[in-house]
Parts: sequence; C-alpha cells; structure tokens
Amino acid sequence: MESNFVLILIGVGALIAGSVLGYLSRQSIARKQAGSVEARMEKLTEEAKREAKEVEIQAKDKAIQILEEAKREQKDREQQIMRLEDRLERKEQTLEAKSQDLEKKFVEVAEKAEKIKVIKEDLAQLQAQKLKELERVAKLSAEQAREELLVQVEKEQGNILMERIQKLEQEGKEELEKKARNILTYAMQRYAASQSAEITTSTVALPSDELKGRIIGKEGRNIKTLEKLTGVEIIVDDTPGAIVISAFDPVRRQIAKVALEKLMSDGRIQPARIEDAVEKAKEEIGEKIAQAGQAAAYDTGVAGLDPKLVRVLGRLSMRTSYGQNVLLHSLEVAHLAASIAAEVGADVNLAKKAGLLHDIGKAVTHEVQGSHVEIGKMILQKFGMPEDVIKAMQSHHEEYPYESLEAVIVQVADQISGARPGARKDTLEAYLKRLEELERVANSFAGVEKSYAIQAGREIRIFVQPEKIDDIEARRLAKDVADKVQQELQYPGEIKVTVIRETRTIEYAR
Repeated sequence: MESNFVLILIGVGALIAGSVLGYLSRQSIARKQAGSVEARMEKLTEEAKREAKEVEIQAKDKAIQILEEAKREQKDREQQIMRLEDRLERKEQTLEAKSQDLEKKFVEVAEKAEKIKVIKEDLAQLQAQKLKELERVAKLSAEQAREELLVQVEKEQGNILMERIQKLEQEGKEELEKKARNILTYAMQRYAASQSAEITTSTVALPSDELKGRIIGKEGRNIKTLEKLTGVEIIVDDTPGAIVISAFDPVRRQIAKVALEKLMSDGRIQPARIEDAVEKAKEEIGEKIAQAGQAAAYDTGVAGLDPKLVRVLGRLSMRTSYGQNVLLHSLEVAHLAASIAAEVGADVNLAKKAGLLHDIGKAVTHEVQGSHVEIGKMILQKFGMPEDVIKAMQSHHEEYPYESLEAVIVQVADQISGARPGARKDTLEAYLKRLEELERVANSFAGVEKSYAIQAGREIRIFVQPEKIDDIEARRLAKDVADKVQQELQYPGEIKVTVIRETRTIEYAR
C-alpha cells in the first residue's frame, strides 16, 4: 500500500518536473524567436534609414541642379533684356536724330514757301502793272483784247476748224457704227434660235371615226358642254381621223386638247365626265406652265426668282406677240442682252435678268388694265425685284428714259429679236387683238360670267349669271353688246352675239 502511494507521488513529481521543464523550454524557444524578430526589425529599420538618407541626398542634389538652372535662365533673360534695352536705346537715338533732321527740313521748307509766296506776290504785281501798261497803250481791256483775238482767229481759221470737226465727227461715227455692227453681229451669231409662228388651231387625232358621234353627243350635248367650259370652237367635219380645235387663246386650245384626249382614252364621254376632264386638264396645263418658267430660268442661268414669279414667267409660253411666242422671245432677248453686255463691258447678269423679265406684263394683260410695261413694273415691284432690274426693263418700248446702259442693251436686244425676218406676223397679231377686244367689250357688261370669241371672230358667246340676268335681260344684253361692238370695233362682215343663260339645280340623295 505504501509502495503504491510512493509510486503515485513519484509519478506526480515526475509530471510536475516534466511540466516545469516543458515550460522552461518553451520560454527559452520564445526568447530565441523574439530575439530573431527584433534583429530583423532592427535590420529593416537600419535599411530604411539608409535609403531615406540616400533619397535625401538625391533630393538635395536635384534641388541644387534646379536652382542652378533657374539661376542660369535668369541670367540669360537678364542678358536678353539688356540687349533689348541697348537696341531700344539705339533706336531712340536714331529716331531722335531723324526727328531733328525733319524739324530742320520743315523749317527750311517753310522758309522756302515763304520766299516763293513773296516771289509770287511780286510777279502778280508785275503782271498787273504790265497789264495796266498794255491796256493803256492799246486802249483795250484784257477781256476786250481776248474777245477781238478770238473773233479774228475764228474768222481766219473758222472754215478749217469746221472742216476738221466734221471730219472727226464723221470718222468717229463710222467707227462707232462699225463697232456697233460687229457687236450686234457677234451677239446674233452666238444665239441664233429657230422660230416658228404660232397658229390659232390645234388638231386632235382620232383613233377611229366612231368617236366623233360620241364626242358630239345626243343633240350636240357633249360638244356644247366642252365648248362652253373651255371657250373654244370644236370643228367636227368630214376630215377622217381628226378633230380641229379653234381659238385665239393658246391656253384655251391646250386645255381643250388635253381634256379631249383624256376623254377619248377613258371612253366615257358625258357632261359630268367632261367637267372632270376639263378641271384635270387645267391642273395639268398649270403644272406645264410652272415647268416652262423653271426651264426658262435654268436656261438663262437667272437664279433667286420667287416661285410665284417663275410661274407667271411660265405663262408667257402660252402667249404670243405678232405670232411670236413671248417666252421664246424673252429667252432670246436675255441671251442677246447678255452677249451685248459682255462686249461693251456692262453688267451681264443685270442685262440677262432684265431681258428675261422685260415682257412679264404680257402674262396678265388680259386680266389687268394697262400697258404690259406698266403691268410688268407692278409685278416686279410686288415680288421685290431690285430697282436696277426694273429700270433696265421699263425702257424697252421707250416709254421711260434710259437710266442705265443695261436699259439701252435690253431695248436693242428686244428690237433684234422682234425685227428679224420671220420672227413676227402683223396680220396674226391684228386678228388676235380684234378677238381680245371683242371679249373685252362683252365682259364690260354687268352680270357677264365669261365670254368667248369663236368662229374666227364672227361670233361671241356670252355666259351670264342666271341669278342676276333673267331671260328678258338676256335679250336686252345681246342687243346692247351688239350695239357696243358695232360702235367701238372695226371688223369685216357681221358678228353674231349669243347670250347663254343656264340654271342648274343640284340635290343629293343620302
């Protein structure tokens, strides 16, 4: 029992001794490890200090270098400034010397001017004294002596001077005429456009003669409707494969032709369809007119025109003057004016624009009262055309004085275009004017909606407003129009006056 207890004590003691030894050994290991860490830390600290010292040394060296460079730059700038100051000082000295020289010269010039002034005064006094002496000796004043001298020279040399003046005038006139002929010939050679006289009829080809009856309609209903809406005369005779449209107004003829072609292609010919076809034809002709104006502006190179003015210009393609198409005439005048302006040194663009627009008033002469020059001026002013263009175009019929060289050029170009052989036909123009006058007389009465001169001016058809003119008034109107035509117009044969009063009542079933 005791031995066991001893063994236990021995075991406990061994355990305690082992624990103490283990603790001591751990402490020793820990101290060794701590010593190694501290050594490493100390080593790292020394290395950091050494690197910091090296960086500090490098920074000091860099600062010294920068400071030395700054000092060198400052020294260089100071030297440059000193050099500039030296140059400025030398320039100031030079300028001061020049200023002194100029002052001396100014004083010298002033002294010389004073001396010249004194000399002039002395000369004037001497001349006055000599003149008085001459007047005393000759018993004539200076004016009287000059007059007598001129009279004597004129008597002795008058014939010679007159002959020389006449010779110079003749030579100058011949030279100017030669130069003018050369310029005009050159301008006409550069622009020689073909010209065809306008006629007053149009022909529509028929695919078959059966369509003639459908175009005439029952009791002539269709053809009468078409003539009423378009203001033309449609001649359906025995000519195979053709219908003739007669009217002095080319716009009416073209509208009737287009409408008739549309009706024939559609096949349905009746009054309602005729009205639709005429309206579509008017729209189509309006587009063609606009395209004609655009083409004219493009052909002449005139840019910047108002679109509405271009459309008015296109209406000239449907107008004639003495059988000459007005738009083609305007194009010709524009090109001729530009060529002449280039030869004489005038404004080419101004002459070209004024030449193109010189007859613009003829587009609406049948709608507005006044000459086409006055109407053209109003149109150009309305669309804001420059004043120099208006002044250049207003003198082409010598109604206004020439205010610029371009105005003379436009007048010359207009004469060249209109006066050359084959360009115009007086008889056609007189005929068209008679028809226009006939319609003007008819439209001057109240209640007239529209009127058309047909049958080559042998008949005037008047459409009245039914709510304003009754049947009795229609008879009286026909008599009044016939009397006024007989009093104011001159015409061969007789003119038939037809007044048409038509009332339509329209209702819709819904």
